[in-house]
Amino acid sequence: MPDSFIDNYKAKHQHPLNQLTHSVGIPLIVVSLPLFFLSWRWALVLFAVGWALQFIGHAIEGNRPAFLKNPLYLL
Repeated sequence: MPDSFIDNYKAKHQHPLNQLTHSVGIPLIVVSLPLFFLSWRWALVLFAVGWALQFIGHAIEGNRPAFLKNPLYLL
């Protein structure tokens, strides 16, 4: 990714609580994806909690998630 993506990401993730919610939320989302094949209910719970943490972190930070402007940030 170009430096501008990285710089923009860093700028939107300065607050320690936002960083913490992302440190927990992103792994929950990642783990939920293959779990859908084994237990879709648990996968859905993990997926929803992971995304909720992402949005809570951005509310604390006072900005919107970057992927709302550019879906490439989801990668």
